Amino acid sequence: MSDWLPPPLRPGDRVRLVAASSALAERQRLEAGIAVIESWGLKVELPFAPERRWGYLAGRDHERLSDLLPDGSASTGEGAALLACVRGGWGAARLLEQSLSLPEGWLLGFSDVTSLLLAQQARGRRGAVHGPMVTTLAAEPPWSQDRLRRLLFGEAPGALQGTPWRGGLAEGPLLVANLTVATHLLGTQHLPDLRGAVLILEDVGEAPYRIERMLTHWRLCGALQQLAGIGFGSFQGCEETDGEGAAAGERFSLEQVLRERTADLGIPVLAGLPVGHEPGNGALPLGVPCRLDGECGELSLLL
Repeated sequence: MSDWLPPPLRPGDRVRLVAASSALAERQRLEAGIAVIESWGLKVELPFAPERRWGYLAGRDHERLSDLLPDGSASTGEGAALLACVRGGWGAARLLEQSLSLPEGWLLGFSDVTSLLLAQQARGRRGAVHGPMVTTLAAEPPWSQDRLRRLLFGEAPGALQGTPWRGGLAEGPLLVANLTVATHLLGTQHLPDLRGAVLILEDVGEAPYRIERMLTHWRLCGALQQLAGIGFGSFQGCEETDGEGAAAGERFSLEQVLRERTADLGIPVLAGLPVGHEPGNGALPLGVPCRLDGECGELSLLL
């Protein structure tokens, strides 16, 4: 489909499952996701025991690292057309402390897997896809499942629709990330170049004041000011609840925080994109040219 992406998948290709983050909690969701992938004609490999764990992680660092490596060898992903992460939580960033040579090839996930996706892109390698994980795939609506399948099999997916907050047109390489995870990569070698990029952010379970604190960090280090455009996906469970933060009359809503922290950047801003932890997590490939239209509210890939 494009020089910006790896070769398309074909029926019979191998998909290697990766447990890079938290331990699995529900075997049924894993099996349901595997069934979706197999319905596309792909062969799924499960290189780890689903019950594997080390504390709250899905195994010790070397065990989780080995999921990314064929037979635990030093080269990554050989023979597997797609590395599909099974769940998020926490732990993937710990693998970046290791001598991990991330592959140029399809790598799928979101949430905590943001660290691996961004690190792969920072190394100039194609194929990182922010999209449903194996344990969330079966709960995705049909349009989202089909969008992911189309992208992986070389068919151009359509535009995603959001709500315009600030007009204008931005074009640049696409980056998609969980805000909390990406914030903790600032100042490291694992964050791609932000200059001229279109950045889409999502998060879950963070109160507005914590989101404001993170966005202020991005502003203080000059990261937001480098962008060509910015979009917001779902921020599930990110509104203030009783007993949190300031008194009710002194709170900022999530929307107030997102608007205020981006209003003076002078770039197009979209909100409400179907990207993130809520079902309807539209797959987006990192690094590909894209257009963020702040007038009609569309995010489209330029493939």
